[in-house]
Amino acid sequence: MRIERPGPIGRRQWTPLTAVNGGLAFGLELAMLAALCYWGFRTGSTLAVRLLLGIGAPALAAGLWGLFLAAGGPRFPQPLAVEIVLKLAVLGSAALALHGAGRSTLAVVYGVLVVVSVTVEYTTR
Repeated sequence: MRIERPGPIGRRQWTPLTAVNGGLAFGLELAMLAALCYWGFRTGSTLAVRLLLGIGAPALAAGLWGLFLAAGGPRFPQPLAVEIVLKLAVLGSAALALHGAGRSTLAVVYGVLVVVSVTVEYTTR
């Protein structure tokens, strides 16, 4: 079985499964930014640290996403295996952030959804 890298959105053949997964993936990306922001503002001990973490962590994740994982075509494409690991790591950071902020159940639900979404994305054409 050959797994192909998903192409830009305009060239993808959409099925009901890939359309639902596309919506889920977008929601997970937004939730990642929100979770990192929440973690940052909950974790910092001073206002300055809270601002740095609450704004910096989502900004870093968004920057990595834009450079290496953007759906329309990343600025720096990576080999498929690196892309999958990077996607799981960036999205997974939000699960770790939720757990660190005391939201363990939400972290597990989010983590499971990430694994399901990435699996569907890279096993369907």
